[in-house]
Amino acid sequence: MCFYMAQKDPIPKVEKRFKARVDQPEQFLQSDYIIGFEFRNVPIILNTSPEIISTNFHWGLVPSWAKDVDIRKNTLNARMESLEEKPSFANVTTNRRLVIASSFFEWHWNDEKGKSKDKYEIFSAQDELFAMAGLYDTWLNPQNGTTYNSFTIVTTARINPWNTSTTTKKECRLF
Repeated sequence: MCFYMAQKDPIPKVEKRFKARVDQPEQFLQSDYIIGFEFRNVPIILNTSPEIISTNFHWGLVPSWAKDVDIRKNTLNARMESLEEKPSFANVTTNRRLVIASSFFEWHWNDEKGKSKDKYEIFSAQDELFAMAGLYDTWLNPQNGTTYNSFTIVTTARINPWNTSTTTKKECRLF
């Protein structure tokens, strides 16, 4: 599961790498450690506007039909193999996006219960920016009429043998 990542690079480097412009520079998140359960706005690129790096999407998908935002703690990640089976993701499979990152974090579980673990930061060999696949949606708050943009990171069954050295989990991100 991907619940921790980093996006350490400044706006000019991100814009150059993705050939896109940041829509709201004052909201651009640059951080060494982004925790999914904090539901922060993370820079993403939507399939509908690849020339724009959007800064107003929260990590943790809130489907348009949800009663409130509490569901987001369960929708930080979405398994590719079951997207169309899960109500939270079935209606947004065409709402694709890229989440911009410089690294993500995995844990090596030292025991079966996970009480002892070591954190590993995973980044590209050239220390370049990359993007993870995902889905997005917009929720309308029935209480006050405001919109809430959100996304999930798509994961899949582990396909990289190197990943087994850092985690006992059986899934990995899509790049």
